[in-house]
Amino acid sequence: MAETSRPEEVDAYLADMPADIRAALEQLREMIRAAAPEATERVSYKVAVFRQNGSLVGFGAPPSKSHCSLFVMSPPLVARMKDELAGYEVSGATIHFQPDRPLPASLVSKLVRARIEENRTSRQASPRR
Repeated sequence: MAETSRPEEVDAYLADMPADIRAALEQLREMIRAAAPEATERVSYKVAVFRQNGSLVGFGAPPSKSHCSLFVMSPPLVARMKDELAGYEVSGATIHFQPDRPLPASLVSKLVRARIEENRTSRQASPRR
């Protein structure tokens, strides 16, 4: 069965955010869409998630906090890119950033493309039974 995209669900999720955080997350959403145009999106566990052959990345902002988060969903990828992530608060596979200091589009694109490749190779390595 084909996966369906649920942008209206993500739109509703973003609508509840403070204006500055919403604007930063909408910008991040567009960067992710540009890097993964075939991905679908939905809200899962109170986080907006993009999927393509599995979860790619997610984004959100914790209630009562003033930062945004990009959930890379791959600790090994974050470890490999530690030099490029210097200057950002990183916790596990999550990158935190301030709404007025968004992540660069080139960094987001590189992370998303790497996740697409990880999902592709993981799916090839473990075919469905």
